[in-house]
Amino acid sequence: MEYRYLGRSGLKVSAITFGVMTFGGTGFFAKAGTTGLDDARRLLDLALDHGVNMIDTANVYSHGVSEEILGEALRGRRDRTLVATKVRMGMGDGPNDAGLSRKHIIDQCEASLRRLGTDHIDLYQVHEWDGQTPLEETMEALDSLVGSGKVRYIGSSNFAGWQLSKALGVSERHGYQRFISQQIHYTLQAREAEYELLPIAEDSGVGVTVWSPLAAGLLSGKYRRGQDAPEGSRQLTGWGEPPVRDVDALYDIVDELAAIGDARGVSAAQVSLAWLLGRPGISSLIVGARTEQQLTDNLAAAELVLTDEERARLDAVSAPPLLYPYWHHAKSASDRLGPHDIVANEALSRPGGH
Repeated sequence: MEYRYLGRSGLKVSAITFGVMTFGGTGFFAKAGTTGLDDARRLLDLALDHGVNMIDTANVYSHGVSEEILGEALRGRRDRTLVATKVRMGMGDGPNDAGLSRKHIIDQCEASLRRLGTDHIDLYQVHEWDGQTPLEETMEALDSLVGSGKVRYIGSSNFAGWQLSKALGVSERHGYQRFISQQIHYTLQAREAEYELLPIAEDSGVGVTVWSPLAAGLLSGKYRRGQDAPEGSRQLTGWGEPPVRDVDALYDIVDELAAIGDARGVSAAQVSLAWLLGRPGISSLIVGARTEQQLTDNLAAAELVLTDEERARLDAVSAPPLLYPYWHHAKSASDRLGPHDIVANEALSRPGGH
């Protein structure tokens, strides 16, 4: 297993993080999986034996049950892991039971610590933007949790580019702890992060962890053109993430993944994950699994290195469109592009330029 620094911090995380949204599986989250304690222990054994050192969950996953099962499954080996969880989503019906107010953040941190059976959270992430709470209040509350020793590091998730930049600016201005990471959705099927989020990460020293790196299974190879999706697939349950805006384009990507995988004797899922691990600024991919076979296959991606030719094929079949102002950058600023101008630089490197 490869270990990478999480942003500009001194924290090293495994290239693969084990995501445990499937633990518990109550209510809406039953669509993702219904892993109980015994199976959770077996999956954790497998992940730890392969060198995984970070486990990712959230308070909202099965309304706290995921954290409870994770805490039980980690009993006696908590010191071998980094535990990441999140706060922001609704955890009750009261007026202060959601968002990123100081009250909600601190109350939910205490609740997560109890469920996890631990005295600290290694990476505490805000799960989503809150446009109704001043950022100064949010960042000060997170800073106080780090100061108290209950949280080691903080991160964001699902922020837009301007939101992440503003949060980093607030921390800089007030001397608060800054986000060391952002957890985002980024795949061959959805490369929007290349417009703003990856450049900001690289420029500001923010690590990138990727949720649902196989696009909820769409890039695993089990969804093929003209074939019915396999029984039990999440895409058949109304999960709805990620959206598929161009089905033909999706299948073009899957066809290329399968072709490369067949030639290398590996799964399409491993090829997809290996492509992501080679992208700029990526610290870790968060993979979940319902079975040991799924997890073993996904973990093997950490050892797969794609050739330049294979990467070029995947880049070409999945290239994002040049939205404004990026088409203008490629047309008029190509002589002064920087290393983080990912979309424009890659467009210019393809045959025919922009």
